[in-house]
Amino acid sequence: MRYCPQCGHAVNMTIPAGDNRLRAVCPSCDFIDYDNPRLITGTLPLYNGKILLCKRNIEPRLGYWTLPAGFMENQETTSEGALRETLEESGSTAICKQAFSMISIPRINQVHLFYIAELEKDDFHATEESSEVALFGLDEIPWDELAFSSVTKTIELFIEDHKKGQYGFHEDTIHFNTVPE
Repeated sequence: MRYCPQCGHAVNMTIPAGDNRLRAVCPSCDFIDYDNPRLITGTLPLYNGKILLCKRNIEPRLGYWTLPAGFMENQETTSEGALRETLEESGSTAICKQAFSMISIPRINQVHLFYIAELEKDDFHATEESSEVALFGLDEIPWDELAFSSVTKTIELFIEDHKKGQYGFHEDTIHFNTVPE
């Protein structure tokens, strides 16, 4: 940020009193911009024991498979955001069953939260955001074609829990990966 969103004055990068990080601070009106991580919400949608994946029709990672997810909007809960993204990317409605994975990715200032969800019916289809939408058995996941490391990690955790017969909540951090986020 170069200019204050409140008064338009050029900002200075400084550590405000009582803080420990550089922030964009307006010397004219004292506005402080707290640029915090963004929350990505999504689902791990299931239907008849298979996982629904969407092939991205948008950048980043155009042409790669992903779980339906995206940036949470203001005025919605995490589960509402996850279900909205599922509808937008797969054309399908789902029901959130439980929060499943929360993955922090500090290098890109994001936190990814995935819910296990059940599709109400097999009415999914390609959308503006997804060129293909398909169900995959746990032994059919296109591992080399997954778009994001958080998606890979979430599916790996799901398969591990599936083998145990119970699904927990998993928190993890991805510090570095060659796959772009």
